[in-house]
Amino acid sequence: MKSLRYVIIFWLIGSCALASPSAEPTNAEEAAAKKAAAEAEVAARYHEWVATLSPERQAWEKVLQENLGGFYLPIHQKEKINGRSNAWDFVEDDPALPRVLLIGDSVSRGYTQAVRKALAGKVNVHRAPANCGPTKAGVEKLDVWLGDGKWDLIHFNFGIHDRATPLGDYRARLGEIVDRLAATGAKLVWAATTPIPDVEKTKQTAASIVERNAVAAEVMKEKGVKVNDLFAAMTPHLAEYQPPADVHFTAAGYDFLGAKVAAAIEAGLK
Repeated sequence: MKSLRYVIIFWLIGSCALASPSAEPTNAEEAAAKKAAAEAEVAARYHEWVATLSPERQAWEKVLQENLGGFYLPIHQKEKINGRSNAWDFVEDDPALPRVLLIGDSVSRGYTQAVRKALAGKVNVHRAPANCGPTKAGVEKLDVWLGDGKWDLIHFNFGIHDRATPLGDYRARLGEIVDRLAATGAKLVWAATTPIPDVEKTKQTAASIVERNAVAAEVMKEKGVKVNDLFAAMTPHLAEYQPPADVHFTAAGYDFLGAKVAAAIEAGLK
């Protein structure tokens, strides 16, 4: 009986060992393969979904596929196959309403939906088909972001991704971007970059944004561009709306910013 018990125990151990690879990855290579397979399935379902869309919507999704990049495109694809709205939704314009374009990084992405909600029935709110990143990307990609349509107002920001950009380069690129945006004939509203915390580990400093906002303010004054001071608006609320050591904000924080952006857009359109 004792030997039988050992046989049973060894059989159970062996069974568990054989079963474990299918339930849980045993190494990085297998984990990567599983991740790739899951992403491929999402991409396949997304392309099936795209095929059901109108030509105009398919064209927009193609622009997103070409510009969202390896981080944001899979997120967008997953949201679309699950029927969820996001900042890069296709906007069916009401021709009776003004067209507004939002240009900015992930903070701008975060408040886009709140802006749309606040301006529903008043403004067609679009956003650039990218996480717009630094001014260098703006100089290179601005024509793609502007597209072919006419804009009544453009609300824009560059800053967090420029926190290590030399101030001279930041000024020059920002000035070029403003000139190109102004050439569209749209009214312009600059969004002052929201505060970021000091993070010693990554050498991130709150002062870097203060410095760049000061440069941007000079550029906007020189070129006659209105300023939506999101830095000043958010600063008293950081403990409430910004997680520790993060440049981003909570959902309530984005609602707060969205309300400020919507108000600036309405004022700018008058």
